[in-house]
Amino acid sequence: MEAVNYLCKLASADEIVSAFSSLQIGINETLVPSEPTSINRLEWEHIQKVLNDNEGNISATARSLGMHRRTLQRKLQKKPTKK
Repeated sequence: MEAVNYLCKLASADEIVSAFSSLQIGINETLVPSEPTSINRLEWEHIQKVLNDNEGNISATARSLGMHRRTLQRKLQKKPTKK
């Protein structure tokens, strides 16, 4: 079996549902952004997601991410990079 849809990690629920819906109606085209998201932006978005999952708890988020709490605090002080 071959892959017909490809979703990047941290895909939203809407993107996932859309991918499955397109399979059911026979659409095999997936829009790929012309410029991929930067690694720094992906890291920032992932940190924000884990922080939100931990209800803003820095210590719990740092443990979840496997990094020192102070390192996480430094990363959070930086502004997000553009896509």
